[in-house]
Amino acid sequence: MKKILLIEDDAAVRGNTAEILELANYKVVAAENGKKGLQAVKEAKPDLVICDVMMPELDGYGVLHILSKDPETAGIPFIFLSAKAEKGEIRKGMDLGADDYLTKPFEETELLNAVEARLKKSEGLRREFSRDLEGLTRFLDEARGFRELEQLSKQFPVAVYKKKETIYQEGDAPRYLFF
Repeated sequence: MKKILLIEDDAAVRGNTAEILELANYKVVAAENGKKGLQAVKEAKPDLVICDVMMPELDGYGVLHILSKDPETAGIPFIFLSAKAEKGEIRKGMDLGADDYLTKPFEETELLNAVEARLKKSEGLRREFSRDLEGLTRFLDEARGFRELEQLSKQFPVAVYKKKETIYQEGDAPRYLFF
């Protein structure tokens, strides 16, 4: 059973959201502010964090910032929940590294779809390069592919472009392999 940490200061929203997640067979650990949420991350080791943006003591942006700086927690998928629906606020959350941003009020299916998608993606990344022999083999195969690409680039001329320089326009015939 996947474990989700829900950080939300509004008791009613926290209770309703936790109930939705529990009915969908997730184990929910709840915290009422960002500071307690950070403690809960260390204790519960959740598979995903759902966090409100505006909270007392430590807001959601601060929580995400701290989690992303710690190698132990940086890979945990993070979803913001917020009443702030302005494009700038959503962009700020995504720029900080959030995996998703849901605005309140949200539909149950919207929440569950976001949670499921983030957990699937996270599980895929973990499985892709797991810490066993199979994961190491996959990693080395991938790295070998990069070496082959490097060899290819040595055989052909390399074009270097400046920042914001147009490299290709619709209708042009491609003359290079871009990577």
